[in-house]
Amino acid sequence: MSQNSLFWFRRDLRLHDNRGLEAALNSGRPVIPLFIIDTGITDDLERDDARITFIFNILREISGKLTNAGSSLRILKGNPADLFDYIIDKWSVAEIFVNEDYEPYSLERDSVVKGVAAQKGVSFSSFRDHVIFSPGDILKKDGKPYTVYTPYSKVWLAEYQRSAIEGRNNTGDVTSVGMTPTADYLSRFAKGGEPCRCDSESHGFKTSQLIVEPYDLGDKLLLEYEQKRDLPWVRGTSMIGPHLRFGTVSIREVAARAAGMSLVFLKELAWREFFIQILFHFPHVVTDSFRPHFDRIEWLNDGLLFERWCNGTTGYPIVDAGMRQLNQTGFMHNRVRMITASFLSKHLLTDWRWGEAWFASHLLDYELSSNNGNWQWAAGTGCDASPWFRVFNPTLQQKKFDAHLRYVTEWVPEYGTTRYPDQVVDHSMARERAILAYKAIMHKT
Repeated sequence: MSQNSLFWFRRDLRLHDNRGLEAALNSGRPVIPLFIIDTGITDDLERDDARITFIFNILREISGKLTNAGSSLRILKGNPADLFDYIIDKWSVAEIFVNEDYEPYSLERDSVVKGVAAQKGVSFSSFRDHVIFSPGDILKKDGKPYTVYTPYSKVWLAEYQRSAIEGRNNTGDVTSVGMTPTADYLSRFAKGGEPCRCDSESHGFKTSQLIVEPYDLGDKLLLEYEQKRDLPWVRGTSMIGPHLRFGTVSIREVAARAAGMSLVFLKELAWREFFIQILFHFPHVVTDSFRPHFDRIEWLNDGLLFERWCNGTTGYPIVDAGMRQLNQTGFMHNRVRMITASFLSKHLLTDWRWGEAWFASHLLDYELSSNNGNWQWAAGTGCDASPWFRVFNPTLQQKKFDAHLRYVTEWVPEYGTTRYPDQVVDHSMARERAILAYKAIMHKT
């Protein structure tokens, strides 16, 4: 049997402008496309998790294109290391192609799979794909990683612009990305194979009713992004988070679109990669504060107050609107994310990890590095964080970003009636209490 190349889809669910897939298709061997339902990840999720439904919807689209080309997408479920021990022999695999993933679990998983492949004499090739620059590309002059966003972003932007001028590949080819793969491109996939079961129910899941919205990178949105991005009642953001998380769109395509229209939007992509490289270089942030002394904060961790926050019944309208939007749609406006996170960690003096976990289980665009980085920013415990003594006033934030209550009344219809709950905590008292708690740590340090 002739040997095959294998491309393993992970967070790169597209056939166009996919670095690892392109390398596999240029290997000179027929390419077997594979997606693994990694039980190391999915066993911790609800059976009707909307992100699983979204993944299967995308896989169904990919499968249809491959079937039309005479090939088929393979879908397996289990532990990747165990599966590859079987796959390599079963499908006569000579080389495995993947795109890099920098999260701690993914790095460990790939190391194990690479070891399994090596024992069988199979090569394992990985490529940078879901970032413009990998965690090791943007470093300080002493070779250490940046821990402050502003200097990192300046280097990131300069390198991006230099790459564009020099025509280097990491900025993407704007003329080709996003286009439908050609017949020649599709002809390089291995022929035959059983049609895959691309419905979530066949693999033990339930279909979620939550919908991942299409993203918007239109001229109007990008040109108005700087003016409208902080207004939660306006459709001023791209909704591209889940698509970047699961790779249904190329980061190079997104950056190329933003570069000519919105520097502010482009800087948001730099923020994303800043947090990705923080997680890569400082994996302890998954469970601990970036700055260890903040792990000594004496959190109140009141379960009843946390429940009020989760349910959106704190008595602070913009906080409650954000939490209800999240619970009902799987999305929360970014400005409101900052307000709700600050409220939990500062006003309610609740460990930021509690809030991070709630967001992780509900956000359709959940990405470990960004979620962790932004929560630690709000709590004042992370790198380049909001100062520990800064406590958002939710009432003033509401007046500034939702002065006419358009956002609040959409998500909190009982606001202004006797059915709306009293505030769970007084702002002035809570602010002073939080500052004293943080001061105690700073004094000890």
